Formats: sequence, structure tokens, C-alpha cells
Amino acid sequence: MPDAAVDPSLLTVLFVAGAALLAGWVDAVVGGGGLVQLPALLLGFPTASPAQILATNKFSSVFGTTTSAVTYYRRVHPDLRTALPMAAVALVGSVVGALIGLHIPKAAFNPIVLVCLIVVGAYILLKPDLGRETALRWSGHKHRVAAMVTGFVIGVYDGALGPGTGSFLVFTLVGLLGYAFLEASAKAKIANVATNLGALLVFAPGGHVMVKVGVVMAAANLLGGYLGARTAVRLGSGFVRIVFLVVVSAFVVRLSLQLLGVWP
Repeated sequence: MPDAAVDPSLLTVLFVAGAALLAGWVDAVVGGGGLVQLPALLLGFPTASPAQILATNKFSSVFGTTTSAVTYYRRVHPDLRTALPMAAVALVGSVVGALIGLHIPKAAFNPIVLVCLIVVGAYILLKPDLGRETALRWSGHKHRVAAMVTGFVIGVYDGALGPGTGSFLVFTLVGLLGYAFLEASAKAKIANVATNLGALLVFAPGGHVMVKVGVVMAAANLLGGYLGARTAVRLGSGFVRIVFLVVVSAFVVRLSLQLLGVWP
């Protein structure tokens, strides 16, 4: 009998492709596409190993984040003097995180992530003016160092676990560094490309990527990333803020149900 993780049905492929399209859109707007894509992979491939699920998710996501990063760059023109150093250390952090993630139980992170998301969502909700306009808290060297520390720490998290990485990047760039939501999303996409690549450097050599499924999902994620970036640029920071709150709320509900044993 064929292994579903190797030889999936057409219905399964269509299901995960649809999830990847939506995930690409969500990821491009505000981050958090893993909320859609990871559960879809778990449902579609219940016999696949955790490494296969994580690797295939990263393989698909890197196409969507790259597309949205390029789209944002062409339309928003984020400052690469900050974005590229942040992305470089985020890649290193993701490699470190992926190596750690191979040896620790993922469930240990969920309570911490849940608390962080509740704090993040409440902070954004109670500060409606936050992220409407860019008002940087530091400049020059201090600003780049703060961005690089942010990139490394969140890169480690993304390599080890992943869900919510884009949202955490956007929130930190808005809340700590003082960017508007739209510009924060543009920089977050560049860093997110690096974290996805860093994790793949660990997972791919081990043959964990389900290549056939990953290629289909990558195409759908790429389209979603392109559409999401164009939507965010056209509708602006106010729209991104609303989507951010919706995505964070969905994460809180999903993790709460998981911790209560209602959602596997």
C-alpha cells in the first residue's frame, strides 16, 4: 500500500495547495502563514514525520516570502542598509534554531508562544496609533544593531519551531524600532526569506522535503505571496494592522485549543 506522504491523492494535493495559496497571502500581508499551512500539512499527511512536515513547509514558504519580498521592495523601497544585515543574522539564527529543533520537543514552546501572542495582540489593540507612521526610536549604528538582534533571536525561533515568525518580526519592527506596519512588513519579508533558507540548509540535506508536494505548494504559495504583497501595498498600514490582529487572534485560539487537547 503506498505511503500517503510519498504518493498523495489528488484531493490531498488540492487541499494543501489551497492552504499554501492562502498562507502565502497571509504571510505577505502580515506574516503568520504557518497558521494555515502547517495544520494543513498535518491533516493531509498524518503519517509524515515532523521533520518532513517542517521541511516541506519551509520549502513552500521560501517561494512565497521571496516573491512578496521582491514585490514589497519594488513598491515600498525599504532601506536595505537595515534589512540586509538583519536578514544575514536571521539566517544564522535559523540554522542554529533548526539544529536545536531537531533535539527538543516542539510542544514545550507552545505555552510560551501563546503568552507572547496574547501580549503582542493586546499591545497592538490598545495602541491604535502604533504603526501608522514610521517614527524610528534609534538611528545609525544603534538602529542596525537592534534590527540585527531582532533578526537573530526570531531566526532561532523560526528554525526551531516557526509558526508566527512573520508576525513576531512585524511586531518587533513596529513596537521596538518604530516602523509603520507597511514598511515593517517589507523588511520582515526580507528577513523571513533568510530564516526559511536557513532552516532548509538543515532540513534539505537530510532528504526531509516531500518534493512533489512541496513543488505544488510552492507554486501556490508564490502566487499567494504576490497577491498579498500587492494587496498590502495598495491598502496601506491600516489594513495591515487589522489583518495582523486577526492573524494573532487566530494563533491564540489555535494554540489554546491545542494546549487544551481539543486540536491536535
